[in-house]
Amino acid sequence: MTGRLDGLAVLILGFGVAGRSAREAAFAEGATAVVVDPHAADADCTSLDGVALDGFDLCMSSPGFAPHHPWVVAVADAGVEIVSEMEFAWRVRREGIPWVLVTGTNGKTTTTQMVGAIAEAGGLDVAVCGNMGIPVIGAARESHDLVAVEIASLQLHFTTTLSPHAAVCLNADEDHLDWHGSVEAYRADKARVYSHVQVACVYGAHDSVVEEMVADADVVDGARAVGITLGSPSVSHLGVVEGVLVDRAFHDDRRREALELGHVDDLAHLVAGDVPPYLIFNALAAAALCRAVGVAPEAVARGLAGFSLDAHRTAFVARVDEVDYVDDSKATNAHAAIAAFGGRAPQSVVWLAGGQAKGQEFDALVQSVRDRVRHVVLLGEDPEPLASALAGHAPDIPVTRIEPGDTVMQRAVQAAREVARAGDTVLLSPACASFDQFRSYADRGETFARAVEALKA
Repeated sequence: MTGRLDGLAVLILGFGVAGRSAREAAFAEGATAVVVDPHAADADCTSLDGVALDGFDLCMSSPGFAPHHPWVVAVADAGVEIVSEMEFAWRVRREGIPWVLVTGTNGKTTTTQMVGAIAEAGGLDVAVCGNMGIPVIGAARESHDLVAVEIASLQLHFTTTLSPHAAVCLNADEDHLDWHGSVEAYRADKARVYSHVQVACVYGAHDSVVEEMVADADVVDGARAVGITLGSPSVSHLGVVEGVLVDRAFHDDRRREALELGHVDDLAHLVAGDVPPYLIFNALAAAALCRAVGVAPEAVARGLAGFSLDAHRTAFVARVDEVDYVDDSKATNAHAAIAAFGGRAPQSVVWLAGGQAKGQEFDALVQSVRDRVRHVVLLGEDPEPLASALAGHAPDIPVTRIEPGDTVMQRAVQAAREVARAGDTVLLSPACASFDQFRSYADRGETFARAVEALKA
């Protein structure tokens, strides 16, 4: 262990998964720790009132506390260094183990889990952890060959010294604006994923916003930019040639030829119909991160062939009366919802949407999917942002509003059934967070699935 916390006094804001992991690691590293959480009965304090802030050397702030939260402001004003869960994990890590980071508005979990599948196929012991609920602090202190981290913008804000072997920002559409304050601040925090990269900054070659992040990043000497394209790749890119996934970035003869990694068909088992572009992009990004840490090219195909999608991500639930019901509850922002519509036939979707808007605007989402939507079932305690976008950009699409309450999902599914026709898809892809009416996006998806199963009775 590094012992870098030995003798320090650590303040921990929040006693969820991150906070509990941080306290355990602080004690193990010889530090003292005080936990403050207004909602945890076993925290040391429920308020900062009476806590002598000048007695602390370090504060680990959980993502639930935005930078403008009064407690965070008070800690900063007291001159105490504030770090994220990810930064804390980096400081207590086992040294010598490479890390790869995955961020983005959409696709983080899928890509990080693909990294795990490919790395395991290549014979590595990989810890797949981070924003998906597996504590990164614990994983960082264990012995592994690779640590693959899904990292959200909220966790990047107070991250300063983390130095991964490779990192990718998959996309940077607006999200969590209530936390960051503006889309500019959100993207600035996303860009931190490329800070101190040692080997490869992976980015979408079509994405000028993310490419600019790479260009501006302060990286370790020798690190280079590696682009991802869905077409034929140029040098230092990964791409696709006649259905073959290829690498022109991580092999010695990359200037003259592409190295085969696998096939688009290796992903065909994940979806019905054609493999959507976003899955191909995610797979290439995962392959690039694995290649950056030395995983053999043949492991890519094996890993992808054995990979399965996370629950609640375009997951088929059931077919009832010739109507398909699909759970995409994991689409907690507009960008993710756009991806869920890929490959669906026009005018075939009854769309269940709505929840906590998080300060998002939905104009681009509605414009993107309106030709594929026949009816909208709108739920959520604050339906107005999405309702306004529908009224402005798709006024001809009928909207059924579902009032909040204990049976909101059952009523939404029943309303969808009443308007769905044979051949339609009822798609739960809320484009919003779930916490207004559900414990999590998983709880929302499971409630949807139960409501669909009840239709068969």
